[in-house]
Amino acid sequence: MKLSEELALRGFIHQFSTETLAEVFDGEKRTIYHGIDPSADSAHAGNFVNWMLLKHLAAAGHKVVFLVGGGTGMIGDPKPDVERPLSAPEEVAARVIKIKAQAQRLLGSEIAFVNNDDWLCELGLISFLRDIGKYFTVNELIKKDAIATRLSSETGLSYTEFAYPLLQAYDFLMLYRSHGATVQVGGSDQWGNIIAGVDLIRRLERVTAYAVTVPLIVDKTTGKKFGKSEGNAVWLDAEKTPPYAFYQFWYNVADENVIDYLKLFTFLPLEQIDEITQTLLNNPGARAAQQILAHEITRFVHGEDVSIAVARASASLFGEVAIADLSADEQVVLLANAPVTAQISGVLLVEALVAAGLATSKREARTFIESGAIVVNGQKATQVEEVLTKEACGELVHIRRGKKQVSLIKLS
Repeated sequence: MKLSEELALRGFIHQFSTETLAEVFDGEKRTIYHGIDPSADSAHAGNFVNWMLLKHLAAAGHKVVFLVGGGTGMIGDPKPDVERPLSAPEEVAARVIKIKAQAQRLLGSEIAFVNNDDWLCELGLISFLRDIGKYFTVNELIKKDAIATRLSSETGLSYTEFAYPLLQAYDFLMLYRSHGATVQVGGSDQWGNIIAGVDLIRRLERVTAYAVTVPLIVDKTTGKKFGKSEGNAVWLDAEKTPPYAFYQFWYNVADENVIDYLKLFTFLPLEQIDEITQTLLNNPGARAAQQILAHEITRFVHGEDVSIAVARASASLFGEVAIADLSADEQVVLLANAPVTAQISGVLLVEALVAAGLATSKREARTFIESGAIVVNGQKATQVEEVLTKEACGELVHIRRGKKQVSLIKLS
């Protein structure tokens, strides 16, 4: 299968500036660049899809240049609804360091890294306006979606952000001149900025450059995109989104999304994903596809050992693995992330249920026990007067009410 065909089938392609995608990716090996502004000190799932695309391109033999916008990050790409706050230079520089380290760890040594602060912050205003600005018309700039939206709103648009497309176009020109980059890939919201660079290279260098964009990733069940602005960002940084929560996010994606995410966020062959799709159709709700997705992406981002540990901790929380069978490290993961209630050994089960929030009163707790809704360490509780002791139950007691409400009781 050709690279262009696989990328399209995986869902990476939204727009491209040529007649066919094959013209960009299936012929000569090209130098392809992608840039990210340090609006935060970590990437999240919404922009990580671009990083996955870069891995596919590098694996196919294309040279990849990864740009961290230490210069453009001082301004910020115009948002459609509000002016971006300007960050302090030292804050931008600190974010650049963290994002670069993160990208180097995940993308590998075969990727070249650059910082546009190296050339943008050395620009002279008059020379930039003469040499670059004259190739842009206000008529063209105000047609760009974010700019047009802001100009027609009460928010307005500062000249600072209005000039952003020129800076990104200049980045493309500089990377063409220094690295031979002829392709820029980015999110679909970057189409106008990327095309600006394509046009600038054509006018100044008499060379054809190419634009390719990735669709914004949207949760089909909510209609919301992955991104910081939506308040649902899933960060690649373990301090922002701990590995257990990271794993749980992917494990809990809806059946409507899981196959799309397997294509975008894992390196599993499409043939294997087709088999997983059939399994999903045959047994919807079994979450086998989600388990594969969660393991694969957690393994890539946080490592094999971490992925296994959080997967087993998660499985024990939902009664699929006995707590006693967890290693010491896996128990640490479980205790750090699961709902845990401390009780003294010898506590009545009904009291433990109330303390853990699995029942609102002792009367309700007795009703749950009598109806067979309570499971303790994998065994259905039948005695209303049952007592939990360390000798009989162990130090950690797993209690489940129904299918999904779970808590741990730590006996002392």
